[in-house]
Amino acid sequence: MKKTNVNGKSMKMPSTPAVRASISFPPALYETLEDIAKQKKVSMAWVVRDAAERYIASEAKEETRRI
Repeated sequence: MKKTNVNGKSMKMPSTPAVRASISFPPALYETLEDIAKQKKVSMAWVVRDAAERYIASEAKEETRRI
């Protein structure tokens, strides 16, 4: 099943099994993530993956500007 990100672009599910990670969040951040997931009707894991992908894309763009 394909999901779309906030830009409306289709996001592919990984073809290989995902790696599990245990992450701790401050309570206020956790509640915000829960709220976003409920609003978008997706899992909190999806919200965290989307945020991580956006962060990596932003960092890559920033690195390109430095060169």
